[in-house]
Amino acid sequence: MLQMRPGCECCDKDLPPESTEARICSFECTFCVNCAEGVLGGICPNCGGGFAARPTRAASKLAKYPASTERIYKPAGCARAA
Repeated sequence: MLQMRPGCECCDKDLPPESTEARICSFECTFCVNCAEGVLGGICPNCGGGFAARPTRAASKLAKYPASTERIYKPAGCARAA
């Protein structure tokens, strides 16, 4: 099950579970669409993989399967992958 992390690792923008602006890599590194497509050029700085739109979670399932509250913010690592 996806963690549904609450914010962009690059700019710390809030990305609630219903957000259509969240992008994730295969390791669930989470970025906003602006950082993923702009600053990072579509490449995850952590693993070198690509991004996909994070699916939303139905509100009726959030009570039983809540989104993560763990924020990961790494502005120093917010650069294109080498």
